[in-house]
Amino acid sequence: MKVRVQSVNFNADIKLINFIQKRMDKLEQFYDRIIDGEVYLKVDNNHTKENKIAEIKLSVPGQEMVVKKQCKSFEHAADMSTEALGRQLKKYKERQRVYAS
Repeated sequence: MKVRVQSVNFNADIKLINFIQKRMDKLEQFYDRIIDGEVYLKVDNNHTKENKIAEIKLSVPGQEMVVKKQCKSFEHAADMSTEALGRQLKKYKERQRVYAS
């Protein structure tokens, strides 16, 4: 799957980008017709520890899924976002199966 990672106001290191790519590749086991994905990494300017934001947009035929999570680290936020997208993809696949039959 083609994944674009954009980090806002900082440079993401290659380890973080590879981590996100691996998590996004795992989504293809839930639904194999994913077109592409966009990941936006941001640091929120508040004084709490949970100031890392990962927003993922996933394009599938006929729909775009968006998940946004805020955590202590980008890895945890990306992990939680991909888990939520996995659940959405399962539901989407079930709906496609119901409409097809």
